[in-house]
Amino acid sequence: MRILFLGPLSDLAGTQEREVAAPLDWAGLLAAAGPEIAAQLDDARVHVACGGKVLADKTALDARDGDEVALLPPVSGG
Repeated sequence: MRILFLGPLSDLAGTQEREVAAPLDWAGLLAAAGPEIAAQLDDARVHVACGGKVLADKTALDARDGDEVALLPPVSGG
């Protein structure tokens, strides 16, 4: 399965994506993402999508083989 790092999160991760073994839960995501990204994931404005759907509770992540998990940075605009 694949973790996608979008926007400035890809700069922190040093990559736009990372392949990891399934299944993947919240603790596994934090470990796989690395300490810099894990710290960002604590921010309520950073969202997690699994299988194309943004999770209402990102800590309830339950990604399975074939799923794509996207880490979405805070959106700014004007």
